[in-house]
Amino acid sequence: MEKSRPRVILSAAMSLDGKIATKTGDSELSSKQDKVRIHILRSKVDAILVGSNTVKRDDPLLTVRYVKGKNPLRIVLDSKATINQKSQIIRTCKKIPTIVAVSKKASRQNISKLKKHPLEIMVIGKNRVNIKSLLKSLSKKKIKTLLVEGGGTVNWEFIKLGLVDELIVTITPYLVGGQNAITLVEGEGFSHIHKSTKLKLKKICQLGNEIVLHYS
Repeated sequence: MEKSRPRVILSAAMSLDGKIATKTGDSELSSKQDKVRIHILRSKVDAILVGSNTVKRDDPLLTVRYVKGKNPLRIVLDSKATINQKSQIIRTCKKIPTIVAVSKKASRQNISKLKKHPLEIMVIGKNRVNIKSLLKSLSKKKIKTLLVEGGGTVNWEFIKLGLVDELIVTITPYLVGGQNAITLVEGEGFSHIHKSTKLKLKKICQLGNEIVLHYS
């Protein structure tokens, strides 16, 4: 029987104090060696997902580089369909399959702008993208593995809903600090430890001055 959703792998690099970006949005934490590892991982999944804030802050390409491999399907969570028309994802969607998941709250004007590009628009959710429904739709598209490289807000949504099957975190040798710096998981957070997500450590790898933790 076909699974109702893809296997979800959440991947991130963070500082020793749990930050994935500085207060100005600088997220260049990973070494070249770790970037190679990440791109190998990208080449092995069916799709990669980020949120609109990550697109706005980092303007990522979300392709496989550094190593040989097929580019995964790219998915952007963008409830209001406000993605920058000049972003790398929009400019390359003709060559790389891309889905922009929006909610019914997205304006007709924003939807019309997206329709000018060769990408798929998925309207899922009333006021914001319904992630569970999105995953079901992706499963119907034969997406078996989904790599989430979102920011703290997207990470929280997946963790809150219990949708993370595997977590891979690179601990980098930096202390970033800052109340406004983005942490690995943002959002409302759990009220008590016993209600939070407890993971099982599967593997520890050392990459030079970094440590990669694999949890399930």
